[in-house]
Amino acid sequence: MSDYDRNTWGVPYGAAGHAEAAAFDAGLRAYMLRVYNYMVLGLAITGFAALGMYLVSVTGDASDAARVVRNGAELPARIGGSMFLTPIGWAVYVSPLKWVIMLAPLALVFALSFGIQRLKPATAQALFWVYAALVGLSLGAIFMVFTHTSVVRVFFITAASFGALSLWGYTTKRDLSGMGSFLIMGLFGIIIASLVNVFVASSMMQWLISVIGVLVFAGLTAYDTQRLKSEYLYGAMDGETMERSAVMGALSLYLDFINLFTLLLQLLGEREE
Repeated sequence: MSDYDRNTWGVPYGAAGHAEAAAFDAGLRAYMLRVYNYMVLGLAITGFAALGMYLVSVTGDASDAARVVRNGAELPARIGGSMFLTPIGWAVYVSPLKWVIMLAPLALVFALSFGIQRLKPATAQALFWVYAALVGLSLGAIFMVFTHTSVVRVFFITAASFGALSLWGYTTKRDLSGMGSFLIMGLFGIIIASLVNVFVASSMMQWLISVIGVLVFAGLTAYDTQRLKSEYLYGAMDGETMERSAVMGALSLYLDFINLFTLLLQLLGEREE
């Protein structure tokens, strides 16, 4: 921690002051480490869920594929080349069940955001893990659209970018709160533009959304990191309050990472032939 942070808290210099500052710094580091650990575990759950869903959703054997009726003939559900959707893949990505899988994570985010103060920390953690798994079910489709090599490459690009941005947000003395308000407005603009593009289906508009989205979530990564640090500095958190705050902090950073990854994948990913 810097002297700036210590002065902000009014910690006096001297042996006692330095001891208090050291204890406070250790508490802050432990809190942020807990946030990052929750976030990384959430990403791991998402990754395993996505890969697992992909593996059970596709097959190279037409006899194991889901059957669809086209022009009066029953055909295997082909997704490209010699790959077919299994009945599970058809149910998750094509049937009306896909809307449940897509909207369920949104419901969990609202439950966490608006009910976090009434939840026990263990319950909040469990909801976060369930949320991460449901996101993984939806993300399994990226392995059908993009080459596996490009998915891995973009993931490491995202991880490196996220790490650098989060470190900057943690260490900078610049107040990012004003930038945060602007970024939140940009986020709402992206959501509206994405909804419009569902009907317009413009590739140019999608490219612009992806570019602007990367910039917005890059900024939000730094902003959210500084916000979490500030919440600890001024929140006087302990016990269950700190645990709930760590879960919500992990959720916000998790969302920044996932959105940054999917948007970079749209820009840099190589599509399957």
